[in-house]
Amino acid sequence: MAISGVMGKRNMDRLEVEVEFPDEIYAGHRTLVKLRLHNRRRYFPAFLVQVSLGEGSVTFPLVHPGDSESLACPARFVRRGSQELEEVVIRSIFPINFFARYKRRSPEQTLTVFPAPQACRDALQGDGLQRAIDGETSGKGFEGDIERIGEYHGTEPPRLIHWKLSARQDQLKVKELSRPQNVPLWLDPEQLPGGSLERRLGCAAYLINRAFHGGQPVGLQIGPRRLGPGTGRSHKLMLLYELADYGRH
Repeated sequence: MAISGVMGKRNMDRLEVEVEFPDEIYAGHRTLVKLRLHNRRRYFPAFLVQVSLGEGSVTFPLVHPGDSESLACPARFVRRGSQELEEVVIRSIFPINFFARYKRRSPEQTLTVFPAPQACRDALQGDGLQRAIDGETSGKGFEGDIERIGEYHGTEPPRLIHWKLSARQDQLKVKELSRPQNVPLWLDPEQLPGGSLERRLGCAAYLINRAFHGGQPVGLQIGPRRLGPGTGRSHKLMLLYELADYGRH
């Protein structure tokens, strides 16, 4: 038992843990973080080291002296917003499971958790909400693909008149076109559906992701500030970061 205790203690010496987060973390959703275990010793390997972060844990069978190993660990963060990383627990039963030794480390890292996306497109209705998502809903436009042939009401431009069909039916018919996909989508969390701020922010996160996958520019009205529409992953992340801490201060 004495030898086991000495070897177990030495096995835990000079071990450091580094945590790497993915770009996107959503509140309440499971994700994978990378745990990197560093063995700072010069001569002795580290055996059977378990590293725990919240509900998730991984076990490193062997880390050579002066070397590092990485493993993906499941994790879930409940609260949205910028926050300090909770402590990391290092544990080992080496060498023969007589003792389980623990160390607690605070990496002093911060992470940002985005609002959990909540599907809300079908719930959008009303004039205020229509303005909040201008460009998202379907409707008549003057560009894009033909959706249907409709009646001429006198307000449509002449180039939309379907002359061949109009000649056959002795009345004017017009081509009704879908809205072009690049019409900017403007979002204001205060105008989106949901009984609580968290649900409205979740709706905004859902629509931002949906616009990103569809290649549609999206902008954000966040309090008194107005962030212009754009596309691309970096723009999407910028908007989600704005939502993450909205209303928390």
